[in-house]
Amino acid sequence: MRNRRGSPQAVLSVCLLALPLWASAAPAAEKVPITTSSDEARQLYLQGRDAGEKLRAADAHAFYEKAVAKDPSFALAYYGLTNTAPTNQAFFGALKQAVALADKASAGEQLMIGALQAGVNGNIDGQRRMLTELVAKYPGDERPLTQLGIFYFGLQDYQTAISYLTKATAIAPNFSLPYNQLGYAYRFEAKFPEAETTFKKYIELLPGDPNPYDSYAEFLMKAGRFDESIVSYRKALELDPTFISALIGIANDQMFQGKGEEARKTLRQLSTIARNDGEKRQALFWTAQSFVLDARFADAVRTAGEERAIAQKSGDFASQSGDAALIGNIQLQAGNLDAAAASFAEATALMDKANVPAEIKDANRRNSLFNTARVALKRGDLKAAQSQAKQYQTQVAAKKVPFEGWLVHELLGMIAIDQRQYDVALEELAKSTDQDPRVLYLTAVALQGKGDSQRARAAAQAVAEFNALHPNYAYVRPAAQKMVAGS
Repeated sequence: MRNRRGSPQAVLSVCLLALPLWASAAPAAEKVPITTSSDEARQLYLQGRDAGEKLRAADAHAFYEKAVAKDPSFALAYYGLTNTAPTNQAFFGALKQAVALADKASAGEQLMIGALQAGVNGNIDGQRRMLTELVAKYPGDERPLTQLGIFYFGLQDYQTAISYLTKATAIAPNFSLPYNQLGYAYRFEAKFPEAETTFKKYIELLPGDPNPYDSYAEFLMKAGRFDESIVSYRKALELDPTFISALIGIANDQMFQGKGEEARKTLRQLSTIARNDGEKRQALFWTAQSFVLDARFADAVRTAGEERAIAQKSGDFASQSGDAALIGNIQLQAGNLDAAAASFAEATALMDKANVPAEIKDANRRNSLFNTARVALKRGDLKAAQSQAKQYQTQVAAKKVPFEGWLVHELLGMIAIDQRQYDVALEELAKSTDQDPRVLYLTAVALQGKGDSQRARAAAQAVAEFNALHPNYAYVRPAAQKMVAGS
């Protein structure tokens, strides 16, 4: 499992760069200190940090809760609660506490909390600056180096990420976390031998822990070695039957094998062992994705509605917003354009009601233009789509959030395809991200429109064999498979 937080459809993609940053105990001045008035709270925090670094978020969260109970002014424990929160509501509540208490902590801890807040608010330059300063202050601490590597990984600058992560392993060869992220960085660089070697080293360091087997299984999935992947996922579950990421992985392997009913059975198993609302929602999210993959859109909408009902019960408007957007995407895929437009509008209204920072609400309204433009294109209203795309481009240019910039180029690529300007489309899509299967599929469509059938088929093949946990994959995999088959 990659180092990631919360449900697959987290509130906003800008939050994806707000990755966990754990401090170290402070046996030497070069390590980031831990500021607490309670030795008992410190020990609970360290237990939480250890669980978190092994990507056992639910276990870590429980330790952090006990830590703040012992020391309510423990800023770094609230920071840990933020990064392991099972829901958006819990995430923003804990972040608010961490920020409020930061002035009671050390300079290093303040940088950590500030970097997290900057990432959530879409201030990527600020996040980079603070993480870089953290590494400069504590050059002998492997954790800041790891987190700066993870930051660049989030920006898809894999070479820089590999550089920092490798430095972390040089300082602490037995520190497991950077090996996990290194494996993914090599994988995304299509350096499969290096990735496999790194994941096996990760297993060697933590042979009794589930996540190394989970991460290796995800690599095997990407390589199309589905049966081997399932075996590795089951090894993770033998070590920890509550390690839900492994069940999600098995379900995706089964989906890619064309075994939708088996996948849904696996996800029902996840629902029975879920320990919190976040885990219950993940089971429903991936169930909805399995129905999309099988073109059972009414069932997908129904399942997404069940996911939303969990958030409604807890009054979590931010999560409800994500659910409404999910339903909008499903309805758009199904060709139900009025329903899609209504769901996207509701998603914006729900976020406006949420108890989240103003920056999050602003980003949500900004990114809603991406969705309304897509609906306009499907309606055949090119003028409206172009107008919304122009607004979106202007607003994104002012904020400079990389993920949003990728979406702008993707949208402009869609519009160019609609106008049969295929060279323009290819130029725009090349400026987006090659880690989104939807962008890869649009590239195949543009190449096909241009008459370059050989490259179009190769691009479609890359989508058909994308084989990864991605929330956009179910929308494009069947179409890519048909393109490869020539139908």
